[in-house]
Amino acid sequence: MKIISRYLAQEFISNILLVMLGLLFMFAFFDLLQELDSIGKGNYGITEVIAFVLLSSPGHVYQVVPVAVLIGTMHTLGQFARNSELVVLRVSGVSIASLAIKLLSVGAVFAVLTFLVGELITPISEKTAQRLRIKATDSVVAQEFRSGLWIKDGLSFVNVENVLPDAELLNIHVYEFDETFKLRLISDAKSARYEQNAWTMRDITQTVFKEDKVLASQYKQAVWQSLIRPELLNVLLVVPEKMSTLSLFSYINHLQANKQKTTRHEIALWSKLVYPLACVVMVLMALPFGFIQQRSGGVGAKILVGIMLGISYQILNRVFVHLGLLNDWSPFFSATLPTAMFLMTAVVMLFVVERR
Repeated sequence: MKIISRYLAQEFISNILLVMLGLLFMFAFFDLLQELDSIGKGNYGITEVIAFVLLSSPGHVYQVVPVAVLIGTMHTLGQFARNSELVVLRVSGVSIASLAIKLLSVGAVFAVLTFLVGELITPISEKTAQRLRIKATDSVVAQEFRSGLWIKDGLSFVNVENVLPDAELLNIHVYEFDETFKLRLISDAKSARYEQNAWTMRDITQTVFKEDKVLASQYKQAVWQSLIRPELLNVLLVVPEKMSTLSLFSYINHLQANKQKTTRHEIALWSKLVYPLACVVMVLMALPFGFIQQRSGGVGAKILVGIMLGISYQILNRVFVHLGLLNDWSPFFSATLPTAMFLMTAVVMLFVVERR
């Protein structure tokens, strides 16, 4: 039995890695084509493009692992069916249930791989890639609004027109209100840099509103105490889906403390926790296809089915994220439903095939 387990693990892991490598090369090729249009902007040359593509690869690893597990497993099962190895396994006393249990360990290996890449490598590599691109093209961090970034900070509203890749802020406007929501102070600064647990603002103009008069003052430099931290600004460089769980949790707490909407980031947080488990689900999803039409079903047909199922899973994930945001569904429900649907489908198919 140990020989069978070792053989199965070797065949499935090697084929899954081969599929994953192929998908990564495909994504890297598309990234390269997309970045070629930016060559010549500032110092953005072919060396920087290749570095950007390589640094973006861990993010693609995180995305493609469950799909690679599904396609690789179905490909291996197709080969086993063509060579009658599945029949030999069944005759040897290996039931579908016991085969599923053996393959779950393979899925668990790739689930751990997905989690580690998503937590430890992707957030850093993605942030580094975006900073490299922004610096080379002499750009600033893009904002959602033409007026720049808006952040609620306690009783203050902060507007930052530009954020540089090193988290330096340019053209900052701080609107401070009192507890009755009356505007009491406006601070305009040319720049701000985070130093010694506080922001050092430079070239500041302050306007103080009092009941009977308005006072204006200018300062060369001043210390600005704020709940905003440079690590919170990483959300501008890395999309929530590629942030680490710790960063997402920290940013959600910041938004909640300022009574702001957190649905998108909560969905991303639950997705980060559930997505690695998709590797295990994909193994269960692929297993029944190895016993369906063993003689007439070719390996190519099974690979095609695997590709379609993998694409369907990714589409469902994106659709439910947007539906959850639009309809204000529970973040847990929006993030876990596609995986739960695939899991239930896989269990039903396994039960049907086992009873045949």
